[in-house]
Amino acid sequence: MKKFTLLMAAAFICQIGFAQEDSTIVKTEKKDTIRIGNILIIKKGKAEDGSGKDVEVKMGRRQNKTNSRVSTNWFVVDLGFSNYIDKTDYANTGSFLVDRPGTPDIGKSDFKLRTGKSINVNIWLVMQKLALEKRGHVNLKYGVGLELNNYRYKSPLSYRESGVIPYSGGLQTNDPFIFKDSLSFSKNKLAADYLTVPLMLNFASNPNQLKKGISLSVGVSAGYLYSQRNKQKSDANGKDRNKGEYDMERFKLSYVGELGLGPVRLYGTYSPKSMYEHDLDMRPYTVGIRLSNW
Repeated sequence: MKKFTLLMAAAFICQIGFAQEDSTIVKTEKKDTIRIGNILIIKKGKAEDGSGKDVEVKMGRRQNKTNSRVSTNWFVVDLGFSNYIDKTDYANTGSFLVDRPGTPDIGKSDFKLRTGKSINVNIWLVMQKLALEKRGHVNLKYGVGLELNNYRYKSPLSYRESGVIPYSGGLQTNDPFIFKDSLSFSKNKLAADYLTVPLMLNFASNPNQLKKGISLSVGVSAGYLYSQRNKQKSDANGKDRNKGEYDMERFKLSYVGELGLGPVRLYGTYSPKSMYEHDLDMRPYTVGIRLSNW
């Protein structure tokens, strides 16, 4: 009787053991993930051979999500020439132009520039391109930068913000004026510098390989005149720099364009409005080469 009881107890214990083993096989363990700095540890549960936990370790930097439709270009530089279209009615310039006695009145020929020395330099602090569709054939280009224009005169024109009017016997004025100087200048230029924001619609034939494709950009730019000065160099006075307010228009709105032929990029601008507030009607334009990645 005792032997029978012991056999029944042993059978019952074995049955419990098998049941526990089966329940362990069915049970699924959850994955645990631990991140330590750039190290990612993943616990997947027991290994296939039952030797212990199956652990996977990954190392590397986190991938930051970026907007691939926006690309940025820093410090783009333009090198070109500045000029203007003169539409001034010189018969109605009032007292803004002061003639020199014994010489012809100031006219259109006096405002002709030394084309090769009238330089335009643009320094775009930042420019961005936003793709308007997935393939990047149509984009929006915009930025902000400095537009520097130098107009080199052939004639001895001088600018004054106010003061004694030359050849007038001592008369004074509080208004700006331009007069034909009696001095001979080896260098005579008007410098006009703007803070400018361009906005263009861009079309690219090969957005993935811009150096092999053709691109065209057209749009407008808004500029604010922050500096105007007349720089001269003569044997009598040496270097002279007159900085003041010369009746120049404070704001400038221009049409802008850019043509990309492979790695070469050309730009151009034209303002339909005079760069002077009154009297003179001179509409500035620039052309040149743009040093840019796109």
